[in-house]
Amino acid sequence: MSEPEQTSFLYPFIEADERDAAPLLRDLAASARSKAAESARLQQASIDEWGPALESAGERMARSFARGGRLYTFGNGGSSTDAATLASLFSRPARGRPVPAWSLAADQAVVTALGNDVGFDLIFSRQIIAHARPIDIAIALSTSGNSDDLMTALAEARFRGLLTIGFAGHDGGRMAVSDDLDYCFTIRSQSIHRIQESHALLGYRLWEIAQDRLARETSTGGGGT
Repeated sequence: MSEPEQTSFLYPFIEADERDAAPLLRDLAASARSKAAESARLQQASIDEWGPALESAGERMARSFARGGRLYTFGNGGSSTDAATLASLFSRPARGRPVPAWSLAADQAVVTALGNDVGFDLIFSRQIIAHARPIDIAIALSTSGNSDDLMTALAEARFRGLLTIGFAGHDGGRMAVSDDLDYCFTIRSQSIHRIQESHALLGYRLWEIAQDRLARETSTGGGGT
């Protein structure tokens, strides 16, 4: 008979011989409140730290979109789903102006073909080569800031003249010190969950700024230069 699975490293307050549900429910509720409070604190700290840079990046994105630019987002694992959500926010917003945006991890046929034929490190850079123009935008999301395939794609995007933006975590990793990024928004946390929650908020703020700038240009008849 196999040994019972150990989960104490995830939830140390759950005991294998627990019989009374009330203390367990109190501990679960307290854990949830603690995580929510930490997430809110970190999100506010990130907005405070990166507010001016977000304004600058959002305005530059709006200028690119006004000229016909397109957004390409990419990431690995959970960050690939965050990249897809961000692309969808720009391309299919609940309000405001839709703009061209794609997640480079969305087409599994393309990703697996490139991974098989030329190597995983090139799955995003080869798509940048195939589709991107100097007026376009590349956004890479990584909780570590160290992924080789993202760094390779950002270097290619920089070479081709794109606006390059990174979302990182911890100390920012290679993204934070790379000359291939115009902006790197680093979330100062060791928790992947909290980093991704703050990435979502900063991504929304970036979209909001770009939308506001596009709306102003439309109302004033600006040329977007």
